[in-house]
Amino acid sequence: MTSRENCRIELRTAIRQLTDRCLYSASKWAGEQLVGIELDPAKFTPSNTRFQRGSSSIRRRFRTNDVTSTPPAGMSYVSTPVMEEDEVVDGDFYLLAKSYFDCREYRRAAHVLRDQTGKKSVFLRCYALYLAGEKRKEEEMIELEGPLGKSDTVNRELASLDREFATLRKNGTIDPFGLYLYGLVLKEKGNQNLALTVLVESVNYYPWNWSAWSELQSLCTTADTLSSLNLSYHWMKDFFLASAYQELRMHNESLAKYESLQSTFSYSNYIQAQIAKAQYSLREFEQVEVIFEELLRTDPHRIEDMDMYSNVLYAKECFAALSYLAHRVFTTDKYRPESCCIIGNYYSLKGQHEKSVMYFRRALKLNKNYLSAWTLMGHEYVEMKNTPAAIDAYRRAVDIYPRDYRAWYGLGQAYEMMGMPFYALHYFKKSVFLQPNDSRLWIAMAQCYETDQLHMLEEAIKCYRRAANCNDREAIALHQLAKLHAELGRAEEAAFYYKKDLERMEAEEREGPNMVEALLFLAQHCRERKRFEEAEVYCTRLLDYTGPEKETAKSMLRGMRASESSFPSMDVEHFHP
Repeated sequence: MTSRENCRIELRTAIRQLTDRCLYSASKWAGEQLVGIELDPAKFTPSNTRFQRGSSSIRRRFRTNDVTSTPPAGMSYVSTPVMEEDEVVDGDFYLLAKSYFDCREYRRAAHVLRDQTGKKSVFLRCYALYLAGEKRKEEEMIELEGPLGKSDTVNRELASLDREFATLRKNGTIDPFGLYLYGLVLKEKGNQNLALTVLVESVNYYPWNWSAWSELQSLCTTADTLSSLNLSYHWMKDFFLASAYQELRMHNESLAKYESLQSTFSYSNYIQAQIAKAQYSLREFEQVEVIFEELLRTDPHRIEDMDMYSNVLYAKECFAALSYLAHRVFTTDKYRPESCCIIGNYYSLKGQHEKSVMYFRRALKLNKNYLSAWTLMGHEYVEMKNTPAAIDAYRRAVDIYPRDYRAWYGLGQAYEMMGMPFYALHYFKKSVFLQPNDSRLWIAMAQCYETDQLHMLEEAIKCYRRAANCNDREAIALHQLAKLHAELGRAEEAAFYYKKDLERMEAEEREGPNMVEALLFLAQHCRERKRFEEAEVYCTRLLDYTGPEKETAKSMLRGMRASESSFPSMDVEHFHP
């Protein structure tokens, strides 16, 4: 049996088991990977797959290995363990409880199973109690603080669930689904170390529950924590590591994992979306746009991750494409947080910031922990010059996810607008620590060092150097390095950076005041160093401009002719027809 067939059998079994326990998000994820497995060549016919072989240029682009029947290196395939099921013992009660659960009547579901002792029934009863507590917590928060308010309300079921699960684990009568829920309870209570241990036990025993992997990932806030996990070898571990690397900003490692997985899961839309996320973090917007266009072609009603696509369209100022995407998600499901964020981005691009804020707030009413909405709303408040509201939005974002470099960067911008560069510098440092390869963050920190209150030019130079080494797309760093060195009287260093900036502008065929400034400085610098031939080249180029720099260039050429006896006798006008 081939590795693909093994994966297919395992996932089909897992979907039934996860759905039977009402773990619908994990079941959906497993289903998406199931249909993403490429059929074996021997069994392939055009009629038994929804994709034609070779129809996707994106899938071909990211596949690194030829189609084979063996798994990539580092991936291990194991048989699905037979779960101990309890239908004979609690079957009728379990079916009734599951019906109540699906109708969101959680306490009724838990009550029906109060006397049932099977592992499935114990899990569903505890899961129903947990969700009942979460539902009550949300209601109390709205009653006390409103839909977007802060509150210290807690899930009142956590303590009793903690005691029960601890006893079951001690007695060895807890199954992997119970371990997953126990890990969730421990995480909510702040017992991170034990939660890590319990979740590792859960995924090692039953590796197909993606919800357990996701909770485990949320606890891996450092690479050291991730590497310390004692995980069994299984192909689900590769999905986990790829996702964890992405959260830890290890984007190249994440891409390598996903490309390896694609040899088996060639048609997985989930993997395509994750590759797009990694490319987005690397600011490869062209590739991201192509991937999302392909995703929409194969899954036209998809809303997941489309808010990231809207960010790309916003950055590229693609009005028509963003308008089309906003209309598409509106007609599919307008009351999804992602849909509201996409529409908010559309109105922001049109300059209608008040309307944009309204949609971001709507997204937060649907999910107040939706990170992207808080950050984007902060950006809108900055545009509206409502600095206190922007700061509040950014702070809510970092409360939810302290590793969001965009929110820290936004806080730095907000405090800089308020004329508080010391505070701004603190937040810019946090943002570059989380995203050290983003030139924009280094430039923002450098500009903060340049303010009159700080005037720490040496530190600014260090930041601009980092920005120049991080693929400074806006071409700011080289020019600023040249200006700062000139200001500090370091003519040779200034000339070096002006020359590099000039070469880049020529390569990119850009004109403007920066080019004039560079030509003028280099002409003067070469003249002072008696390098008249070089100076003549720069002056000749300045004669093509119509501003005062043209007269300056003429004057310099006359001066060089007068001071250099070997300089050819000719009219300056000869240089400019």
